[in-house]
Amino acid sequence: MRIGFSFWGFLGSGIIDTPDGGRFWRRPIVDELIGLGHEVVLLQTDRDHTEAGQALPYRWHAGFPAVDVLMCEWRWPLPGRNTTPCGSVGHTCDLHRQADLITSYSNAGVPTLIWDTDRQLPTDVSLRQLRNVLVCEPGLALPPGSVSLPTPVPDRLLDAADPAELSARARRLALAYVGNQYDRDGDFDAFFAPAAARFPHQVAGKWTQTSRWPWVNFTGRCSFSQTRAVYLTATTTILLNRARYSRVGHVSQRLGEAVLAGCLPLTPASLACADVYTPSALHVADGAETVERIAWAQRIVGSREHEELIEACLLLLEPFRLSAWACRLTQLMTTIPTGSERT
Repeated sequence: MRIGFSFWGFLGSGIIDTPDGGRFWRRPIVDELIGLGHEVVLLQTDRDHTEAGQALPYRWHAGFPAVDVLMCEWRWPLPGRNTTPCGSVGHTCDLHRQADLITSYSNAGVPTLIWDTDRQLPTDVSLRQLRNVLVCEPGLALPPGSVSLPTPVPDRLLDAADPAELSARARRLALAYVGNQYDRDGDFDAFFAPAAARFPHQVAGKWTQTSRWPWVNFTGRCSFSQTRAVYLTATTTILLNRARYSRVGHVSQRLGEAVLAGCLPLTPASLACADVYTPSALHVADGAETVERIAWAQRIVGSREHEELIEACLLLLEPFRLSAWACRLTQLMTTIPTGSERT
């Protein structure tokens, strides 16, 4: 197939001042699809070139080339950024470019797969009613109207992860988190903040409203390539989640990033389908349990128990292996009918 892929982000390491977590899986997805024999045309701006100065061996197109299917990482209105006039200070072109793509392809009957990675597509939007549009989300317990397409984990990273080597590493921090504040204050208050008062820790990411946690070590954004280094220094992390993610069993790439570095992902019990993602020994109901589990994890570092726990976490990532994910994506794309009649 010839796949037109619309996303607003980077394929490479990108720049520091961006919340683009999709860098963990986006380039591997493109490479996997090309490896399966598909042609992939990238339909948004080449930000790797224009912002990061990196030349990558892919094909971008600013127009509307013929494609067999359109795939969109869904973009949504961000006031002051993509809702402003094109060319104004701070403007990004992702939203109006996506609207043009939807008009040119989806509304014209081209099979379209929307991957709503942030759960931003309204349930009542007319786009969902087009027979040639399939909406997918990363959650595992979705309401009617969306198909599950979880966040994938690149095969090469899974294959390279060695539980024995990871458990033997010296870890100076008890707890770390890499990610931005956006809508995560609830989980942060309940789980991370109480633990941070007790253990050496680090929070790397964009956190702009932190005055109520003066004891927390916020270190600001780190580069994408530094993410693994942070997790390699920490015994545990906490899967801080947006409420709209937790109720449908949606976790981000932070799970894979942490586990592949041997950083144990403590998981709030409020996350739907938590048992699918992490061993029950890592599930926590509140701040007190979080403190207890971190103390326990600190005691077992370097032991056979620690190695087996990392191995169990890695095994739970296997269903999200990218090679299988790409085959499922392709299968979903081939089932989308043409024609834009409403259902």
